[in-house]
Amino acid sequence: MSELKVIHEDDHMIVLDKPAGLLAVPGRGPDKQDCLSARAQARWPDALVVHRLDMSTSGIVVMARGLDAQRALSRAFEQREVHKRYTAVVAGTLINPLPDNGWNTIDLPLTIDWPNRPRSIVSAELGKPSVTRWRHAAPPENDTTRLELEPVTGRTHQLRVHLQAIGHPILGDALYASPQQQALAPRLLLHAHALQLPHPLHGATMRFHSPCPF
Repeated sequence: MSELKVIHEDDHMIVLDKPAGLLAVPGRGPDKQDCLSARAQARWPDALVVHRLDMSTSGIVVMARGLDAQRALSRAFEQREVHKRYTAVVAGTLINPLPDNGWNTIDLPLTIDWPNRPRSIVSAELGKPSVTRWRHAAPPENDTTRLELEPVTGRTHQLRVHLQAIGHPILGDALYASPQQQALAPRLLLHAHALQLPHPLHGATMRFHSPCPF
């Protein structure tokens, strides 16, 4: 069994640190069966999927242990009681216009770009409401900017599409960055570094952190 990086485990939930390049859940075909959930289920047979990260994104993933925990955690996600933070490095110098590095908002509706799946696009006509908050994680340098991101909604590729839409794609993004911007990083520079959620059994607030690997 391939190694798992475990941030937290108890009888009701598991918190894992997913590496970039590993699927969160199985894909189609025999070559896409190795994934975080399969590795977790080999160790914890009662582990169940609650949410996922893109294959190219690294960072924190929580899994439930048993159906009751899965229902409780899924409800927490649906009711937006789960708060996630990401680190990203984007192309260009993105100036924060707010004092004291306040949170900015990107509010652009997103939908799947069906002719060009798996891409998503901004669409005023077809898109679902999609909101991302951003602020600097470090001062811009070398025509790149390190950001802290908070997705308020959870659309497919939301952070990646929103940053492309404001003219600052994430470095290394094979779907949404230019070839030159892709070449500036060996991987997608997007990492889920913080997660806060209510425990599925007793509801106490749990906070987890994963150091950014880039």
